[in-house]
Amino acid sequence: MSDHAAKARAPLSASAIREQIAAAGVRFVAALPDITTSEQVLKPLLTDPTVRVVQVCKEDEGISICAGLYAGGERSVLMMQHTGLLDSINCLRAVAVEGANPVCMLVGLLRNEPGLPPTQSPRYGLRIVQPILGAMGVEHELLEFAGDEACIAPAIERAYERQRPVVLLVGGEPV
Repeated sequence: MSDHAAKARAPLSASAIREQIAAAGVRFVAALPDITTSEQVLKPLLTDPTVRVVQVCKEDEGISICAGLYAGGERSVLMMQHTGLLDSINCLRAVAVEGANPVCMLVGLLRNEPGLPPTQSPRYGLRIVQPILGAMGVEHELLEFAGDEACIAPAIERAYERQRPVVLLVGGEPV
């Protein structure tokens, strides 16, 4: 395997994800524990003095908190697992899409197989995430390998410019 091919298949970098969140001017992270991102992304954020982590009980609560932070002039990211995203679709529709709030979500795709498109997963819950977001007109990006992190800050910037939600799907466990 060439150096380029090896780098293209390297896992996501948790530090690059955190750097992209900071580069987008995010000061608040609303979060529920997520097997995919908690260990390497969320736990270090808990000790980062530049970020305030708000742990929430339900994903739809996190959507509302992020919308409220936006109303108060703050930028935030909501971290959750895809199962919670599916559970909070109505709140995403009402608060973020119809309410024109730039709710930015970092969503772990539990048990995704990097390299296999989630729409082709044998797991029904993974297969339906992107089609649902597409039907709702919600911008979404799939992050699976090293280098994909570079789309995070620009996606957050677009969300705030357009006053629209964005979902960053984390399809591989960051290291």
